[in-house]
Amino acid sequence: MSVPVNVAVIYYSSTGTISTIARAMAEDAGNAGAQVRLRKVAELAPQAAIDSNPAWAEHAKATAGVPEVSPDDMVWADAVLFGTPTRYGNVTAQLKQFLDTLGGLWQAGQLADKVYSGFTASSTTHGGQESTLLALYNTIYHFGGILVPPGYTHPSKFVDGNPYGTSHVSGQGDVPVAEQTLTAARVQAERVVKFTRALKAGLAAGN
Repeated sequence: MSVPVNVAVIYYSSTGTISTIARAMAEDAGNAGAQVRLRKVAELAPQAAIDSNPAWAEHAKATAGVPEVSPDDMVWADAVLFGTPTRYGNVTAQLKQFLDTLGGLWQAGQLADKVYSGFTASSTTHGGQESTLLALYNTIYHFGGILVPPGYTHPSKFVDGNPYGTSHVSGQGDVPVAEQTLTAARVQAERVVKFTRALKAGLAAGN
């Protein structure tokens, strides 16, 4: 009997690139047999800032029905896929604020021994994708989480070239998410589900 796996895909996206990848990750994890929750983090930017960018305003309206994440989603999850665009080589303030609300769960040990992985996007090829994911993973170390990056574990990873996590170069929002990024998302999501299932099975057997 297959071990049940709960995967939370938690993301921030302003104009839609990360949202597109997050939806793909959620679908891929579901296809791999996981129960999935797709959750966005709360927006911090003022409405005036959002309205000043038509793509941002359109995306905010289009994703109004996506539930906002709560700490309960972290408790429920066996694995968490975090998605964030890069902001000066770091995670967005919106995702960071959510992470900063998890102190109580961290103190109670409820964030430990889960699988974690991340994905990102930037405007340019060298726009901080790797440093953003490494910064995110620094938080996971403090959780006592188990990192499952994609690595170079699939032939496609030698094409997209990012072993840290799925990433996309979006230009000024004019480079849509295409097959290369979607393949990377599938490889990463399937790998997360595979190793989360194995971890849960091993821990159950050890008990």
